Amino acid sequence: MRGKNLGRAFLAFYLTLGVVVFLQSARAALAASGLKSSAGLHWHVLALAGTEALGALLFLWRPAMRAGGVVLLSTFAIAIVAHAFRGEFPGALLVYAAGTVFVMAHGPAQG
Repeated sequence: MRGKNLGRAFLAFYLTLGVVVFLQSARAALAASGLKSSAGLHWHVLALAGTEALGALLFLWRPAMRAGGVVLLSTFAIAIVAHAFRGEFPGALLVYAAGTVFVMAHGPAQG
């Protein structure tokens, strides 16, 4: 029973992490595209957020979970450094990265 509950909890965490990262990335890409506002186009943010969204979709597809995780960790690292240079603490990105490492370490076999 405990193993079954652990598997369900892992699966819930895995899916929640992937969906939240995808939605946040898509939201950032939409904002950076300039379609949502008159702020203008920000290619660098659009490219990073678009890559991150693609990584999240790969991460959610179990056969490509590890490849998607590598893409996510790479984009998180770039974004963390960019935020740090702006004097911002990227707490959410650090949590996303830790969660991604956790899921990659335990693999999609859980759940």
